[in-house]
Amino acid sequence: MPSKKFDSTDMEILVALQTDGRLSSAELAERVSLTPSPCWRRVKRLEDEGVIRGYSADVDVKKLGFNVTAFVLVSLDQKAAERVKAFEDAVMRIPEVLTCHCVSGRYDHQLMVIARDLDAFGELTRYVLGSLPGVKEIYTSFVLKEVKGPGRSIALPTV
Repeated sequence: MPSKKFDSTDMEILVALQTDGRLSSAELAERVSLTPSPCWRRVKRLEDEGVIRGYSADVDVKKLGFNVTAFVLVSLDQKAAERVKAFEDAVMRIPEVLTCHCVSGRYDHQLMVIARDLDAFGELTRYVLGSLPGVKEIYTSFVLKEVKGPGRSIALPTV
């Protein structure tokens, strides 16, 4: 549970770190008009409370040769907890699945999947995703253009 309501300085810290997670404590403090010690304490609190979940690099998968990105909706044949867990555990082991969300509506999960090309995506869908525990139906939408993605959340909504 958060220890207190987040103020505008906390939000400025989060925006600055989303823009550049490699900022030094001194650079971050200067950007948010604090001295380094109080700024560090705020960052530490945001980390301890789980608001900042970690730091990572924003990788352009196309430059690595993954030219297909798709959103894959999956419907499971059973909604029993052990069946859902088996599916989710299996998804965690597939490197081409970048994200997996349990969603409401007709489908049970939404995956973001990458592949080198359409042939590779077809193989992945038929032989890997289609054979996951409990998969009843798969529906795919291909990404034509990324308008806004991870690492591009420059501003946060007001808390």
